[in-house]
Amino acid sequence: MTSPILTLEGVSKSFTLHLQGGQSIGVMQDVHFAVAPGECVVLGGPSGAGKSSILKMIYGNYRCDTGAILLREGDEVVDIATAEPRRLLALRRRTMGYVSQFLRVIPRVPALAIVAEAARETGLAEDAATRRAQELLHRLNVPERLWGLPPATFSGGEQQRVNIARGLAADRPLLLLDEPTASLDAANRAVVVDLVTAKKQNGVAIVGIFHDEDVRSQVADRVVDVTRFSVASLAA
Repeated sequence: MTSPILTLEGVSKSFTLHLQGGQSIGVMQDVHFAVAPGECVVLGGPSGAGKSSILKMIYGNYRCDTGAILLREGDEVVDIATAEPRRLLALRRRTMGYVSQFLRVIPRVPALAIVAEAARETGLAEDAATRRAQELLHRLNVPERLWGLPPATFSGGEQQRVNIARGLAADRPLLLLDEPTASLDAANRAVVVDLVTAKKQNGVAIVGIFHDEDVRSQVADRVVDVTRFSVASLAA
C-alpha cells in the first residue's frame, strides 16, 4: 500500500478572542485523516464548520493547539505543526501548493510572469516555465491580450483563473484547493476539473473544498465531513 503524503493525527484548534478579554473558543478537535498520492480528499460540511481552518493549518498559516500534521517530503516526514518558519517556507516552495479564493500578488507584475514564476519555483527552466504558464492561461480562457497586464486590472473571474494557473503551474506532491471554482462559469469549472484530474493522474495528493456539488462529485475520491471534528458537535 502506498504511504500517505499527508497525515493529520489528533489535531485541535481554538481561537483567542482578544476583544472578549482573551476568551478561548474551541473550534475543532481530534481531526484525523490521511491523503495518498493521486487521491483527492474533499472537506465537506456547512459554512463555518472549519474547512478553511483545516487547510490553513496544513499550509501553516494557522498553528494547531495539539496533534501532528505530517507531510512526507521524499524519505523524510516533517511535522508542519512544529516546523520552524524557514522549514515551512521551504516546504511551500517544493512540496505543497495552495490555491485560495483570492489572488494576492505584487502590484504591476504581469499575469504571465506571475504564473511562470510559480512554475520555476520547483525547478522548471525559464523557457519551459513560460510555456507552461502560457498553456495554463490559454486553457483557463484568460485572453492573451491580458497576459502582459497586472491582474489587479482584471475582473474577479479572470483574477481567479490566474490564481488557479499559478497554483497548478508547479509540480508539487501536495495541492490544497480552497473553493477554486467559486467565481467561475460552467465552462471554466469544467477546465478546472480536467486540470485537477490530470494532477491526480500524475500522483499529486489533493485536499480541497468545493461548494459546487457537480465539481465535487467529479474530483473527489473521498469526502471527509469536518462536522465530526467540531467541538460544538462533540459536546452536543
